Amino acid sequence: MSEEVVPQQAGPTQPKGLLQQMEELMAALNADLSALDADFQSAGVSSTSAEEPEAV
Repeated sequence: MSEEVVPQQAGPTQPKGLLQQMEELMAALNADLSALDADFQSAGVSSTSAEEPEAV
């Protein structure tokens, strides 16, 4: 028998609407991008240099 991880739900709950799911995903993505930006800033890489190489 396979062991699958199934989230436990406390009591009867309504399934999430598509809009709520998208908002949660966008919030998670925004948090991940903010953390990635902070990592780049601490490494000394500016967000503009990551987008466009400097002209020499």
